[in-house]
Amino acid sequence: MVRVTEDMFGIAVNPMTQKTDHIRRFTLCTERGMSVSVLTLGATIQSVKVPDFNGKLEDVCLGYDDVAGYYRNQVNYFGATLGRVANRVACGQFKLCGKEVSLTRNYKDKYHLHGGYVGFDSVIWDVVGIHKDGMTLQHISPDGHEGYPGEVTVNINFSLNETGCFGIRIEARAKATTCINISNHACFNLAGHNTGKETLLQHMVMIKANKITETDTDQIPTGKLVPVRNTPYDLTSLSNVGKKLIQLQDCPVRGFDHNYCCDVQPNQVKLVARAVHPCSGRFMEIHTNQPGIQFYTANNLPDEGRGDVPNIGKAGAHYGRHGAFSFQTQKYPDAMNNAEFPCIVINPGQLYDHQVVYRFGACPKRV
Repeated sequence: MVRVTEDMFGIAVNPMTQKTDHIRRFTLCTERGMSVSVLTLGATIQSVKVPDFNGKLEDVCLGYDDVAGYYRNQVNYFGATLGRVANRVACGQFKLCGKEVSLTRNYKDKYHLHGGYVGFDSVIWDVVGIHKDGMTLQHISPDGHEGYPGEVTVNINFSLNETGCFGIRIEARAKATTCINISNHACFNLAGHNTGKETLLQHMVMIKANKITETDTDQIPTGKLVPVRNTPYDLTSLSNVGKKLIQLQDCPVRGFDHNYCCDVQPNQVKLVARAVHPCSGRFMEIHTNQPGIQFYTANNLPDEGRGDVPNIGKAGAHYGRHGAFSFQTQKYPDAMNNAEFPCIVINPGQLYDHQVVYRFGACPKRV
């Protein structure tokens, strides 16, 4: 039986109301000891504790111990919900219903990233339901916020079950035609959130996708889908992350930060990715109804070996470059500017329905 508990994580000024609000933390816990903690700040996944093959629990999700940590390191988006539109929008512009829409350009004054200056990651979500296996958070995004037309109501249901499945279901409806492409930026290291690059390189990863979206030097999609076969980006079978990163050390992003194109229909929830840490036995599977998954290997975190200022996380952990990974389920980046990509336009009365299940477990130790 799953237990749902609540505690107070801190206080913060709600950017939507300019009033001080409490940040609530909900922890979902199974009888086997696995737990997931979610904050109302940014609908953020703050902790995921998973046993290894010996039953030893470790927190495998990067994050911070207090509100100040999240504000101080907002640029990392650890565990946060991203929206209205995750990822990049070229030049912060697109055409909708024949009209030019201009969004805020919150990254290098060049393009729009992860919903703008005050995206879904920065707002304090309302709690609209507490259930036997989780809870539901809600945010109402006003018409014109960060440049997006139409008021949008978003509900996110977080749930956990005894088989190790952590589910997220995101539903949204708009009062006017707009664009919606929501994701989550949880970063993981299955050896433990604080174990860094050495253990990340031990991971094995598989993504069921034969193509990625090609991008330019600013990581803006060109509109082309590129086959991964016979390239370092081929993850169609379980592959060692360390060996792959060696092959990518001279690429512009210094690792993985690519949208993989999965063969998934909106009415299906399919296995699209798997990660395994052989030394602990922990594994994670991603099941979703989204056609894209952004695989990222924390390339933008500090490189302390080169003198970068440390990023200090939970319990004093140092989070560094290539010390974690993320699987961000989504439709393709900059889809509103690429007619051939899966459509992210939502009309009044239409339901945006994004489902993803993170299934955690541990493989028996090999003799």
